[in-house]
Amino acid sequence: MNGVRHLYVHLPFCAHRCGYCDFVTVVGRSAEHAAYADALLVELARERHVLAPLVDTVFVGGGTPTFTELDSLGRILEALPPASELTVEANPETVTGELAALLREHRVTRVSLGAQSFQPHLLAVLERRAEPDDVRRAVHTLRDACIDNISLDLLYGIPGQGAADLDRDLAEALALAPEHLSVYELEAKPGTRFTHAHGEELARQAEAMEGYFERVVEALTVAGYRWYETANFCLAPERADGRDLRAQHNLGYWLGHDYLGLGIGAVSTLGSTRRRNRASLGHYVAALLAGKAPPHEVEVLDDETRLRERLMLGLRLDVPLALDGLDPALDRERLVRLTSLGLTSLWRGADGSEALVLTRRGRFLGGGVTAELLA
Repeated sequence: MNGVRHLYVHLPFCAHRCGYCDFVTVVGRSAEHAAYADALLVELARERHVLAPLVDTVFVGGGTPTFTELDSLGRILEALPPASELTVEANPETVTGELAALLREHRVTRVSLGAQSFQPHLLAVLERRAEPDDVRRAVHTLRDACIDNISLDLLYGIPGQGAADLDRDLAEALALAPEHLSVYELEAKPGTRFTHAHGEELARQAEAMEGYFERVVEALTVAGYRWYETANFCLAPERADGRDLRAQHNLGYWLGHDYLGLGIGAVSTLGSTRRRNRASLGHYVAALLAGKAPPHEVEVLDDETRLRERLMLGLRLDVPLALDGLDPALDRERLVRLTSLGLTSLWRGADGSEALVLTRRGRFLGGGVTAELLA
Protein backbone atom coordinates (compact mmCIF):
# COMPACT_ATOMS: atom_id res chain seq x y z
CA MET A 1 0.00 0.00 0.00
CA ASN A 2 1.41 3.36 -1.01
CA GLY A 3 1.61 6.41 1.20
CA VAL A 4 3.21 7.47 4.47
CA ARG A 5 2.05 5.51 7.51
CA HIS A 6 3.44 7.66 10.34
CA LEU A 7 2.13 11.15 11.22
CA TYR A 8 3.59 13.62 13.73
CA VAL A 9 1.56 16.65 14.90
CA HIS A 10 3.24 19.45 16.87
CA LEU A 11 1.31 21.46 19.46
CA PRO A 12 3.85 23.99 20.76
CA PHE A 13 2.03 25.62 23.67
CA CYS A 14 3.42 25.39 27.21
CA ALA A 15 2.66 27.07 30.52
CA HIS A 16 6.39 27.63 31.05
CA ARG A 17 9.60 26.95 29.14
CA CYS A 18 11.94 24.81 31.24
CA GLY A 19 15.55 25.97 31.21
CA TYR A 20 16.94 22.79 29.64
CA CYS A 21 14.29 22.53 26.89
CA ASP A 22 15.32 23.00 23.25
CA PHE A 23 12.04 21.98 21.61
CA VAL A 24 9.93 24.40 19.58
CA THR A 25 7.64 25.86 22.25
CA VAL A 26 5.40 28.89 22.72
CA VAL A 27 4.64 30.04 26.27
CA GLY A 28 1.00 30.78 27.09
CA ARG A 29 -0.67 32.60 24.18
CA SER A 30 -4.03 30.94 24.98
CA ALA A 31 -5.81 33.45 22.74
CA GLU A 32 -3.92 31.96 19.76
CA HIS A 33 -4.68 28.29 20.37
CA ALA A 34 -7.83 28.30 18.23
CA ALA A 35 -6.14 30.02 15.28
CA TYR A 36 -3.23 27.56 15.45
CA ALA A 37 -5.68 24.65 15.45
CA ASP A 38 -7.41 26.17 12.39
CA ALA A 39 -4.07 26.43 10.57
CA LEU A 40 -3.03 22.92 11.57
CA LEU A 41 -6.26 21.49 10.20
CA VAL A 42 -5.65 23.32 6.92
CA GLU A 43 -2.14 21.86 6.73
CA LEU A 44 -3.52 18.37 7.45
CA ALA A 45 -6.02 18.77 4.59
CA ARG A 46 -3.24 20.01 2.25
CA GLU A 47 -1.01 17.04 3.08
CA ARG A 48 -3.65 14.29 3.42
CA HIS A 49 -2.72 12.92 -0.01
CA VAL A 50 0.76 12.06 1.32
CA LEU A 51 -0.68 9.67 3.90
CA ALA A 52 -1.65 6.08 3.29
CA PRO A 53 -5.38 5.29 3.46
CA LEU A 54 -4.59 3.38 6.65
CA VAL A 55 -2.11 5.05 9.01
CA ASP A 56 -0.13 2.98 11.51
CA THR A 57 0.76 5.68 14.05
CA VAL A 58 -0.02 9.26 14.98
CA PHE A 59 2.06 11.09 17.61
CA VAL A 60 0.89 14.41 19.05
CA GLY A 61 3.91 16.06 20.65
CA GLY A 62 5.03 19.48 21.82
CA GLY A 63 5.37 21.67 23.69
CA THR A 64 2.67 20.38 26.00
CA PRO A 65 -0.20 19.20 23.80
CA THR A 66 -2.49 18.88 26.80
CA PHE A 67 -1.92 22.54 27.71
CA THR A 68 -3.70 23.41 24.47
CA GLU A 69 -7.20 24.76 25.11
CA LEU A 70 -9.55 21.76 25.22
CA ASP A 71 -11.89 22.78 22.40
CA SER A 72 -8.93 23.29 20.06
CA LEU A 73 -7.30 20.03 21.16
CA GLY A 74 -10.57 18.19 20.61
CA ARG A 75 -10.96 19.60 17.09
CA ILE A 76 -7.45 18.48 16.20
CA LEU A 77 -7.90 14.98 17.62
CA GLU A 78 -11.24 14.62 15.82
CA ALA A 79 -9.63 15.42 12.46
CA LEU A 80 -6.73 12.97 12.77
CA PRO A 81 -6.85 9.83 10.64
CA PRO A 82 -7.61 6.60 12.54
CA ALA A 83 -4.43 4.84 13.62
CA SER A 84 -3.50 1.65 15.42
CA GLU A 85 -1.44 3.76 17.84
CA LEU A 86 -2.40 7.35 18.70
CA THR A 87 -0.04 8.87 21.28
CA VAL A 88 -0.48 12.20 23.03
CA GLU A 89 2.23 13.76 25.19
CA ALA A 90 1.09 15.29 28.47
CA ASN A 91 2.51 17.07 31.48
CA PRO A 92 1.11 15.59 34.70
CA GLU A 93 -0.35 18.82 36.06
CA THR A 94 -2.54 19.21 32.94
CA VAL A 95 -4.25 15.83 33.35
CA THR A 96 -7.79 16.22 34.66
CA GLY A 97 -10.81 13.97 34.45
CA GLU A 98 -12.17 16.16 31.64
CA LEU A 99 -8.94 15.89 29.66
CA ALA A 100 -8.71 12.12 30.16
CA ALA A 101 -12.30 11.71 28.94
CA LEU A 102 -11.52 13.85 25.87
CA LEU A 103 -8.50 11.67 25.03
CA ARG A 104 -10.51 8.50 25.41
CA GLU A 105 -13.39 9.90 23.33
CA HIS A 106 -11.00 10.68 20.47
CA ARG A 107 -9.42 7.21 20.28
CA VAL A 108 -6.12 8.06 22.01
CA THR A 109 -4.50 4.72 22.76
CA ARG A 110 -1.30 5.84 24.46
CA VAL A 111 -0.28 8.75 26.70
CA SER A 112 3.34 9.78 27.32
CA LEU A 113 3.69 11.58 30.66
CA GLY A 114 6.66 13.88 31.29
CA ALA A 115 7.40 12.97 34.90
CA GLN A 116 11.21 13.63 34.70
CA SER A 117 11.70 13.00 38.45
CA PHE A 118 9.79 12.27 41.66
CA GLN A 119 12.20 14.29 43.82
CA PRO A 120 10.91 17.82 44.62
CA HIS A 121 14.40 19.34 44.77
CA LEU A 122 15.24 17.97 41.33
CA LEU A 123 11.92 19.09 39.85
CA ALA A 124 12.74 22.59 41.14
CA VAL A 125 16.12 22.50 39.38
CA LEU A 126 14.37 21.45 36.16
CA GLU A 127 11.78 24.22 36.62
CA ARG A 128 8.96 21.70 36.34
CA ARG A 129 5.49 22.75 37.44
CA ALA A 130 4.33 19.25 38.44
CA GLU A 131 4.87 17.81 41.91
CA PRO A 132 5.35 14.07 42.51
CA ASP A 133 1.71 13.70 43.56
CA ASP A 134 0.65 15.25 40.27
CA VAL A 135 2.37 12.39 38.42
CA ARG A 136 0.63 9.78 40.54
CA ARG A 137 -2.73 11.53 40.20
CA ALA A 138 -2.31 11.79 36.42
CA VAL A 139 -1.62 8.07 36.06
CA HIS A 140 -4.66 7.13 38.16
CA THR A 141 -6.87 9.59 36.25
CA LEU A 142 -5.80 8.11 32.92
CA ARG A 143 -6.38 4.59 34.24
CA ASP A 144 -9.89 5.60 35.33
CA ALA A 145 -10.50 6.68 31.71
CA CYS A 146 -9.47 3.16 30.58
CA ILE A 147 -6.21 4.27 28.94
CA ASP A 148 -4.13 1.13 29.22
CA ASN A 149 -0.85 2.20 27.62
CA ILE A 150 0.99 4.83 29.66
CA SER A 151 4.62 5.83 29.22
CA LEU A 152 6.63 7.77 31.79
CA ASP A 153 9.62 9.98 30.90
CA LEU A 154 12.47 10.21 33.43
CA LEU A 155 15.77 12.11 33.33
CA TYR A 156 19.12 11.30 34.89
CA GLY A 157 22.19 13.51 35.25
CA ILE A 158 20.14 16.33 36.77
CA PRO A 159 22.23 18.86 38.73
CA GLY A 160 22.14 17.82 42.37
CA GLN A 161 21.06 14.26 41.61
CA GLY A 162 22.85 11.35 43.23
CA ALA A 163 22.63 7.62 42.65
CA ALA A 164 20.17 7.25 45.53
CA ASP A 165 17.90 9.88 43.94
CA LEU A 166 17.93 7.94 40.69
CA ASP A 167 17.14 4.69 42.48
CA ARG A 168 14.19 6.36 44.21
CA ASP A 169 12.91 7.77 40.91
CA LEU A 170 13.03 4.34 39.29
CA ALA A 171 11.26 2.75 42.26
CA GLU A 172 8.55 5.44 42.24
CA ALA A 173 8.01 4.98 38.52
CA LEU A 174 7.82 1.19 38.78
CA ALA A 175 5.28 1.48 41.60
CA LEU A 176 2.90 3.07 39.07
CA ALA A 177 3.29 0.05 36.73
CA PRO A 178 3.54 1.96 33.44
CA GLU A 179 3.55 -0.06 30.25
CA HIS A 180 6.55 1.90 28.96
CA LEU A 181 9.42 4.00 30.30
CA SER A 182 11.72 6.41 28.47
CA VAL A 183 14.77 7.26 30.56
CA TYR A 184 17.01 9.93 29.07
CA GLU A 185 20.35 11.44 29.92
CA LEU A 186 19.84 15.16 30.54
CA GLU A 187 21.37 17.12 27.69
CA ALA A 188 21.74 20.82 28.38
CA LYS A 189 22.61 22.75 25.25
CA PRO A 190 25.69 25.01 25.45
CA GLY A 191 24.83 28.67 25.86
CA THR A 192 21.42 28.11 27.47
CA ARG A 193 20.56 29.76 30.78
CA PHE A 194 20.38 26.27 32.29
CA THR A 195 24.02 25.61 31.34
CA HIS A 196 25.08 28.99 32.71
CA ALA A 197 23.31 28.29 36.00
CA HIS A 198 24.49 24.70 36.45
CA GLY A 199 27.61 24.34 34.30
CA GLU A 200 29.97 23.12 37.03
CA GLU A 201 27.48 20.57 38.36
CA LEU A 202 26.66 19.37 34.84
CA ALA A 203 30.35 18.69 34.30
CA ARG A 204 30.43 16.62 37.49
CA GLN A 205 27.33 14.72 36.43
CA ALA A 206 28.89 13.89 33.05
CA GLU A 207 31.42 11.69 34.83
CA ALA A 208 28.62 9.72 36.49
CA MET A 209 26.45 9.17 33.40
CA GLU A 210 27.75 5.69 32.52
CA GLY A 211 27.09 4.45 36.03
CA TYR A 212 23.61 5.99 36.03
CA PHE A 213 22.82 4.35 32.70
CA GLU A 214 23.82 0.93 34.03
CA ARG A 215 21.61 1.44 37.11
CA VAL A 216 18.65 2.29 34.89
CA VAL A 217 19.05 -0.79 32.69
CA GLU A 218 19.60 -3.11 35.65
CA ALA A 219 16.58 -1.85 37.62
CA LEU A 220 14.15 -1.93 34.72
CA THR A 221 15.20 -5.24 33.18
CA VAL A 222 15.06 -6.94 36.59
CA ALA A 223 11.53 -5.53 36.94
CA GLY A 224 10.47 -7.27 33.70
CA TYR A 225 10.90 -4.49 31.15
CA ARG A 226 12.44 -5.09 27.75
CA TRP A 227 15.37 -2.78 26.94
CA TYR A 228 14.36 -2.51 23.32
CA GLU A 229 16.03 0.81 22.39
CA THR A 230 18.89 2.79 23.88
CA ALA A 231 16.70 4.88 26.22
CA ASN A 232 13.39 3.01 26.00
CA PHE A 233 11.85 0.12 27.90
CA CYS A 234 8.51 -1.64 27.67
CA LEU A 235 6.82 -4.46 29.53
CA ALA A 236 7.78 -7.76 27.99
CA PRO A 237 4.91 -9.43 26.06
CA GLU A 238 4.52 -12.18 28.64
CA ARG A 239 3.78 -9.49 31.23
CA ALA A 240 1.46 -7.54 28.94
CA ASP A 241 -1.08 -10.08 27.67
CA GLY A 242 1.04 -10.61 24.58
CA ARG A 243 0.90 -6.96 23.49
CA ASP A 244 3.87 -5.38 21.74
CA LEU A 245 4.26 -2.24 23.88
CA ARG A 246 7.21 -0.73 22.06
CA ALA A 247 6.51 2.86 20.97
CA GLN A 248 5.43 2.03 17.43
CA HIS A 249 5.69 5.61 16.18
CA ASN A 250 9.27 6.02 17.35
CA LEU A 251 10.03 2.54 16.09
CA GLY A 252 9.11 3.85 12.65
CA TYR A 253 11.81 6.53 12.99
CA TRP A 254 14.43 4.04 14.15
CA LEU A 255 13.60 1.66 11.30
CA GLY A 256 13.99 4.44 8.73
CA HIS A 257 10.34 4.70 7.65
CA ASP A 258 8.99 7.84 6.01
CA TYR A 259 6.89 10.16 8.17
CA LEU A 260 4.88 13.36 7.78
CA GLY A 261 5.21 16.20 10.31
CA LEU A 262 2.63 18.97 10.77
CA GLY A 263 2.86 22.19 12.79
CA ILE A 264 5.60 24.71 13.53
CA GLY A 265 9.07 23.23 13.66
CA ALA A 266 7.77 19.83 12.52
CA VAL A 267 10.00 17.67 10.31
CA SER A 268 8.94 15.33 7.50
CA THR A 269 11.15 12.73 5.86
CA LEU A 270 9.67 11.67 2.54
CA GLY A 271 11.96 9.53 0.41
CA SER A 272 15.11 11.52 -0.34
CA THR A 273 13.64 14.79 0.94
CA ARG A 274 13.61 16.17 4.48
CA ARG A 275 11.33 19.15 5.08
CA ARG A 276 11.20 21.29 8.21
CA ASN A 277 8.51 23.85 8.93
CA ARG A 278 9.94 27.08 10.31
CA ALA A 279 9.30 27.82 13.96
CA SER A 280 7.38 31.10 13.64
CA LEU A 281 3.83 30.75 14.96
CA GLY A 282 2.62 33.96 13.32
CA HIS A 283 4.02 33.19 9.88
CA TYR A 284 2.72 29.60 10.04
CA VAL A 285 -0.84 30.63 10.86
CA ALA A 286 -0.89 33.54 8.40
CA ALA A 287 0.37 31.45 5.49
CA LEU A 288 -2.02 28.54 5.94
CA LEU A 289 -5.09 30.67 6.56
CA ALA A 290 -4.21 32.58 3.36
CA GLY A 291 -4.21 29.29 1.43
CA LYS A 292 -0.42 29.02 1.16
CA ALA A 293 2.08 26.40 2.28
CA PRO A 294 3.73 27.17 5.65
CA PRO A 295 7.26 28.62 5.51
CA HIS A 296 9.66 25.68 5.40
CA GLU A 297 13.13 24.51 4.45
CA VAL A 298 13.93 21.50 2.28
CA GLU A 299 17.02 19.30 2.44
CA VAL A 300 17.79 16.71 -0.21
CA LEU A 301 19.25 13.59 1.37
CA ASP A 302 21.95 11.89 -0.66
CA ASP A 303 22.36 8.11 -0.59
CA GLU A 304 25.32 8.28 1.80
CA THR A 305 23.39 10.30 4.36
CA ARG A 306 20.38 8.00 4.21
CA LEU A 307 22.50 4.86 4.64
CA ARG A 308 24.45 6.32 7.55
CA GLU A 309 21.25 7.37 9.30
CA ARG A 310 19.75 3.94 8.70
CA LEU A 311 22.78 2.31 10.33
CA MET A 312 22.96 4.72 13.28
CA LEU A 313 19.25 4.52 14.09
CA GLY A 314 18.85 0.81 13.48
CA LEU A 315 21.68 -0.09 15.85
CA ARG A 316 19.85 1.63 18.72
CA LEU A 317 17.47 -1.34 18.79
CA ASP A 318 17.80 -4.74 20.44
CA VAL A 319 16.95 -6.62 17.24
CA PRO A 320 19.48 -7.33 14.47
CA LEU A 321 19.64 -4.76 11.66
CA ALA A 322 19.57 -6.29 8.16
CA LEU A 323 22.71 -5.15 6.33
CA ASP A 324 21.32 -5.57 2.82
CA GLY A 325 22.32 -2.42 0.93
CA LEU A 326 24.13 -0.83 3.90
CA ASP A 327 27.69 -1.86 2.98
CA PRO A 328 28.69 1.60 1.65
CA ALA A 329 28.09 3.00 5.16
CA LEU A 330 29.85 0.17 7.04
CA ASP A 331 33.55 -0.20 7.82
CA ARG A 332 34.08 -3.96 7.62
CA GLU A 333 37.57 -3.93 9.14
CA ARG A 334 36.32 -2.11 12.22
CA LEU A 335 33.36 -4.47 12.41
CA VAL A 336 35.75 -7.43 12.67
CA ARG A 337 37.68 -5.69 15.46
CA LEU A 338 34.56 -4.65 17.38
CA THR A 339 33.18 -8.18 17.12
CA SER A 340 36.44 -9.58 18.50
CA LEU A 341 36.07 -7.16 21.43
CA GLY A 342 32.58 -8.48 22.17
CA LEU A 343 30.82 -5.22 21.24
CA THR A 344 28.98 -6.33 18.09
CA SER A 345 27.46 -9.56 16.82
CA LEU A 346 27.10 -10.40 13.13
CA TRP A 347 24.36 -12.85 12.12
CA ARG A 348 24.56 -14.75 8.82
CA GLY A 349 21.60 -16.54 7.30
CA ALA A 350 21.67 -19.69 5.19
CA ASP A 351 20.76 -17.52 2.20
CA GLY A 352 23.84 -15.34 2.70
CA SER A 353 21.95 -12.47 4.30
CA GLU A 354 23.59 -10.61 7.17
CA ALA A 355 22.27 -8.73 10.19
CA LEU A 356 24.12 -6.77 12.86
CA VAL A 357 23.30 -6.02 16.48
CA LEU A 358 25.25 -4.50 19.35
CA THR A 359 25.92 -6.83 22.27
CA ARG A 360 24.77 -5.84 25.75
CA ARG A 361 28.24 -4.46 26.44
CA GLY A 362 28.22 -2.66 23.10
CA ARG A 363 24.84 -1.10 23.85
CA PHE A 364 26.20 0.51 27.01
CA LEU A 365 28.83 2.22 24.85
CA GLY A 366 26.14 2.94 22.27
CA GLY A 367 26.97 5.83 20.00
CA GLY A 368 30.71 5.35 20.36
CA VAL A 369 30.51 1.83 18.87
CA THR A 370 28.19 2.97 16.09
CA ALA A 371 30.52 5.85 15.20
CA GLU A 372 33.38 3.36 14.87
CA LEU A 373 31.35 1.26 12.45
CA LEU A 374 30.60 4.09 10.04
CA ALA A 375 32.70 4.02 6.90
